[in-house]
Parts: sequence; structure tokens; C-alpha cells
Amino acid sequence: MANEQVSRLIQIESGAVRGSICGSVVRFLGIPYAAPPTRFELPQPPAGWDGVRDMDSPGPAAPHRIKPFPMVDPSPLVGNGSDGSDGDYLRLNIWAPIEASAAPVMVFIHGGGFVGGCKDASVHDGGAFAASGIVCVAINYRMGIDGFLPVPGAPTNLGLRDMLFALAWVQRNIAAFGGDPANVTIFGESAGAMAIADLVTSPLAKGLFARAIIQSGHGAMVREIEVAQRLVRKLAKVFRITPDADGFRTVSHAAAMDAIEKLAKPWAVDLRGADGREPVYGISRFIPVYGDDVLPEKPIDALRKGAGRDVEIVIGTNAEEMNLYFVPTGVRKKIGGLLARWLLGRSHPQAKAVLKAYGYKQPGVRPGEAMTDAMNDLVFRWPARQYAAAHQGKTWMYEFDWRSPACDGELGACHGIEMPFVFKTLPSVTGPRGLAGMDPPQALADRVHDLWVGFARTGAMPWPEFGAYRMVYQMTRGEALHEPVMPAAAFVPE
Repeated sequence: MANEQVSRLIQIESGAVRGSICGSVVRFLGIPYAAPPTRFELPQPPAGWDGVRDMDSPGPAAPHRIKPFPMVDPSPLVGNGSDGSDGDYLRLNIWAPIEASAAPVMVFIHGGGFVGGCKDASVHDGGAFAASGIVCVAINYRMGIDGFLPVPGAPTNLGLRDMLFALAWVQRNIAAFGGDPANVTIFGESAGAMAIADLVTSPLAKGLFARAIIQSGHGAMVREIEVAQRLVRKLAKVFRITPDADGFRTVSHAAAMDAIEKLAKPWAVDLRGADGREPVYGISRFIPVYGDDVLPEKPIDALRKGAGRDVEIVIGTNAEEMNLYFVPTGVRKKIGGLLARWLLGRSHPQAKAVLKAYGYKQPGVRPGEAMTDAMNDLVFRWPARQYAAAHQGKTWMYEFDWRSPACDGELGACHGIEMPFVFKTLPSVTGPRGLAGMDPPQALADRVHDLWVGFARTGAMPWPEFGAYRMVYQMTRGEALHEPVMPAAAFVPE
């Protein structure tokens, strides 16, 4: 045993890296894929090094704060935040089979509303994927003001450009870890899924991946640059700076995070478009913009013209997405009718009609229940179906419907709940404050994980494509069913 191999040395373009071996998996944490970012400038290659770098620490996360959450602990999903004092955060983690050779590659992009999260949250540890024969990669990227504010004088969509830079790094380096650069599947959840849905249509992403898994995301959470620049002007007034790159470079990360928290309030800034709709429904002020070289047009329009048709796609949602936001906070149970109409009206011009379509004022239906159910469909479920219908390549759709017993049995199939099943990391969210409650089903995790692995290997799923029959695979049943059009369809633009 004394001579048993405990590390692995690999040469990449920047220098030699050493990873640690645990069983059949070798792990490399915190490899720089880019230099520490210069604020509001394009990503650049990392500096090379002499000797060997031990990749046993994930390094810092991009600057962001994690707010306390009632009733459940969100840290396994999003990590613990970062004050931005260490700017060397454009890094990635790799988990590889110890005997990998031309293995499928899966690159994970984390969620967090484009303002939070990191590659190192415990729920998306990639060890189980490596044990299943996959070379798994997880990346950080710029977020918030630095990553998704279209500041005059700076490149737009810097967070997406970081992702593209990381994917290009994977193409050049992943073979050294036993991965096949011609067989890359990108997958992500929430904001990460939204970003992937956008990148499928980007001319700059050609050749960087063959497949995509979009978990609780779609391509509709984008803004016109002109609308997003209202946010630029608002922030410039808050900071008392010029509304350009030179002005924003003077803003500290702490001040930026303070402003992000203030602007999260529903009355803080109006980002509705000409049609009176706000595409993110207040979940985040910072999202990708279209009308540049990354996203020349709205992703749904690009899909309908054939963009991304060569990319095989799995896309899906959870049955009760908004429960994550409205159950622990008490909104679903306690909010009144007038406030529900006002809140939804900040994002949708037909709030009253929407709520009525979801049972508002019907016997036994609370206003908060109608609002939550409506937003499940408006924010996540229906736009994902629109994306699936618009994509002209192979497309499979799923619905994750396992209901968490957390929050006195009411958390249900909420946003993010599929993550520990995909990664087979259920222990990270199990317990009195765990997102999955006390005894989540390991057998379901085994099955969901194997579906993701199978797709990365073969580019197919064992159920019919979405197609004209609108076939949606129900995860707990293990069966694809025809899904009727939902009420939200009357209230979401085509």
C-alpha cells in the first residue's frame, strides 16, 4: 500500500499540474483557464508557470454574497460567497476517471441568477460523473456588474465570454486528462442553463460542444442592450460615477454587492420592455443581452432560423420551480391578492388575467398559490417548452417531479432540487435543514445520473423526442407522456 499512486501529473498548455487520486477518480481543483480578469475587459490566457502546481485547492469564487435563507440551507447549491479580495477566480475543476482515454466530457456551468454561485458548491461535486466514466469540468465566470452589465466602453456579455473562453480551453487541454474534445456536453442549472440555452445559438460557440443539457433554463431571459442600459444609468447615479467603463472600474466589489442587493427589490428599477414585460420576473437584474457578436439576436428567434440545429439538446424543468422562492419565505401561503397582483404586474401587463387563469379567487385557492403556480409556468416551464419547440435539431424534454418533504412537506419539486440527483450528491442536501429533507430516494438519483451519463456518451435519451406530440419524460414515473398546452401559453409572447 505504501507504493500506491496518490497523485497524477499532467502537462497542460500553461505548465504541469498535479491532481489527487481517490479510488478510481483523479481530481484537479482550481486550474486557471484565464488570467485574473481586468475589470470590463476580455478574458486573457493565464500566465504560464515553471515546475509543478498542486491542484488541491479550488481557489476563490467570483465576488458575490449569499443571503441567509429561512427553513432550508442553500449553501450546498450556491457555496458560501466571496468578498472579491482575491481576483484570481477564472478557474475550473476537473474530475476524471483514473484510466480515462477519449472519454466523454461534461462541462458544468453553475446557477445563481447571474449574480451568485460558484463551481465549488458541494451539490455539484463531479466525482460521481468521473466514477461513471466521464471527464467532468466545472467553471467559474464573472457575474453581476462585472459580468452582465452592458457598460459603454466595455465588451458586452463578459460572463458569457468567460464561458466561451473556458470551453475553448477545454478543447485545447482536455485530451491531457483523458477526455475527448470532439464529445463535449455542456450542462447547467438555472442561470447556468439560461447561459447554455443562449450559447447554443451563438456564432462564437461553433465547435465548442456537441450536446447541451438545460436544467430549469431557456433562452428567453435576455434583454435588449438599450433596456439594460437603464440599469447602467441607474447604477451610475447610485455610485456617482460616469456611466462608462472608466467610471465602473472605480467601484469596489463591496459597493457593487451592496447595490445588487438594493436593486433586487421589486420597486428599485423598471426594466420592462416596450411590451410591458420583464423577462426575468425580478429574479435578477443582471442577465445576458442580445444585439452583439455573442448573441446577435434573441435566442428563440435564432433557433427558429436554424441556429444550434447541430447541437443535441435535453431541456427540462421542475414541476414547482417557484416554491424555492415562495415557500420558505411564506409568500405562497400568506401574500394577499392586491400584493400578488402588484408584484406580478411589475413583470407582466396582464397580471390580473394571469392570476385568474391560475385559480385566483376560486374557492380554496390562496392568492399566493395562484401567483406561485402562474410563475412556475411563466418564468420557467412554458418558455422551456417554447425553446424545445423552436430548436430544429434533436430535442428531448423532461419534467423533474419528485417532491421534497422539506418545509413541512411544502417545498416540493422546487427550483434546484434535481441537482443532487443529477450529481448523486444527496448527502449534501439531506438533513433537518436540507433541501431534500431526511430520506431522499437514492434509486432515483442513480437513474437520473445514469440518464445524463448516457446522453453524454451517445447523444440520445431513452424516450421520444419532444416533437409535435409534446412528449415530456416524467422523472419519478420513468415514462414520457403527452403534455397539453398550459394556461401560461396565452400570456407569453411567441
